[in-house]
Amino acid sequence: MSGFDRVLRIADHLFPRGVANAHCDIPCGIYDPITAKIAAQTVQKMAMRMTALKPADATASDADKHKYNNTMARYVAVKEHHAEVCKKEIDILWHDYFKPEHLEKYPDLHAKVWAATKLASFNKQNVDVESAKKLVAAVDEIATIFWESKGQKYNDQLSAVRFGS
Repeated sequence: MSGFDRVLRIADHLFPRGVANAHCDIPCGIYDPITAKIAAQTVQKMAMRMTALKPADATASDADKHKYNNTMARYVAVKEHHAEVCKKEIDILWHDYFKPEHLEKYPDLHAKVWAATKLASFNKQNVDVESAKKLVAAVDEIATIFWESKGQKYNDQLSAVRFGS
């Protein structure tokens, strides 16, 4: 046995290790579904803007055609990014926050999480305002369960203000 091994054994004896229980890689304990909600609302807003954006017609100038293409590309990029953020934030709640006792109390939680992440994926691949609204509603259902599990009533009072017109 090397000298280093002896030092480690002595340290283990003097300072025995206990079991550390953590729910995530960095156990901060800070969870909030609001990031998923804002991301879902952004997906909805981009879908609305994309469907409202009128393509440049055949007689439009090159500058107008480029402007349309650039604007649409930006809307697509933002929509896809925020759909992925929404999925990631839901996954964090699912994998790091929710525990077996939550599944016992909310037996449809797994189905709700699965449906929400599937909706986020669908919204990445499609431009569908109704599907984007369903994504926002699915996130709200998960948020309701999340806050109820903390003894709080979920009410996103600023949702309409944040979303705007």
